[in-house]
Amino acid sequence: MESYHIRGGNKISGEYSVKGAKNAALPILAATILSGAECQLSNIPQITDVCSMKKILNELGCKIDTGDETITVDSRELVADTISLKRMREMRSSVFLLGALLGRCGSAVISQPGGCNIGSRPIDLHLYALRKLGVEITEEDDVITCKANKLRGAVIDLSFPSVGATENAIMAAVTAEGHTELNNCAMEPEICDLQDFLNSCGADINGAGTKTIHINGCSSLHGGNHRIIPDRIECGTYLVAAAATGGEITINNVKSQHLKSILEKLIETGCEVGVKRDKIYLKACSKLNALDRIITGPYPEFPTDLQSPFLTMLTLAEGKSYVEETIFENRFAFTNELRKMGADIQVENNRAFVTGVGTLQGCRVAATDLRGGASLAIAGLMAQGETIIEGVEHIERGYADFSQTLKSLGADIRKTND
Repeated sequence: MESYHIRGGNKISGEYSVKGAKNAALPILAATILSGAECQLSNIPQITDVCSMKKILNELGCKIDTGDETITVDSRELVADTISLKRMREMRSSVFLLGALLGRCGSAVISQPGGCNIGSRPIDLHLYALRKLGVEITEEDDVITCKANKLRGAVIDLSFPSVGATENAIMAAVTAEGHTELNNCAMEPEICDLQDFLNSCGADINGAGTKTIHINGCSSLHGGNHRIIPDRIECGTYLVAAAATGGEITINNVKSQHLKSILEKLIETGCEVGVKRDKIYLKACSKLNALDRIITGPYPEFPTDLQSPFLTMLTLAEGKSYVEETIFENRFAFTNELRKMGADIQVENNRAFVTGVGTLQGCRVAATDLRGGASLAIAGLMAQGETIIEGVEHIERGYADFSQTLKSLGADIRKTND
């Protein structure tokens, strides 16, 4: 098992260029099979979840050519509609292939997806949307079999703005007969990126980024080229790392409009924040202010994926902070590890009360999910002494060259095989 060894006390400072968004790259990689042609994607993050998606596409019959942050997918010889149990358990994002396979083949066989243990994440809404499009679905044990003689457009009203259900519905509806109206959609920037990619391949989709998306089905798509948008969560993580350690950082290759709720909270802590074109500059204050209210929610509200890093930062802030998690019930599980380091955190159901302490003390902790794991690394940077983080494979699912990037920004960190 690989671990990070972090000796705290160094400031995270310097300049960094954000990679492509994990949460855009994975559904777009899945969507390439709808084209039945060759698609080239650039600004692809080199993370393990992308490697897993490439393996799945290979097993389905696609030819993959990988360059430097570029992937070409040729899906002309797609030969299968079934994703193995092993691959489904590797990552939750494998579920995005459900809508894409149905749109291309009219059938798909998957099992319940795996991924981080941050709470129950049923795919009921995904299946509801697909049934509305004419898909017959049977579930036996963990195997889900989907078939559609013909996909037909429909009005689909989602009971919750689920990102995954929105994206799966879009992919299935792209080649459906007629018009689909998708209501109460998730509005994340990554959904806009999926729309832009599919439209570059000949799809007719509009409305992404709003509550209602319209899809006019077409009989076939063609290949396309697309550049993945910057990762707003990666950007936020490194901004928090700098703020938490008293550093000064410039982040390049950003879309600041995707980060409004994050930047507002960083300013509230007392940090100096500047935005210019595709750059964000942050200079930490000498002592961070507590935040009396962080409540996660669907975009454009505060992102659940950055709740853990912010909570970690607040363990050394001046005063008491309040954090409420409304998306995933197990997001606070990592706080047990922070308490080992001396953090004062009280969790009551979906609320956390954080009282700033003088110092954190390094110790051995374990990462059990992606964002919580990255947050433990931030805690190690903030702490006195050495912190050893086990389970770093969770972190590397979503951050490219995480330890090397932190090291380039001033961290005393090394990766070992324990």
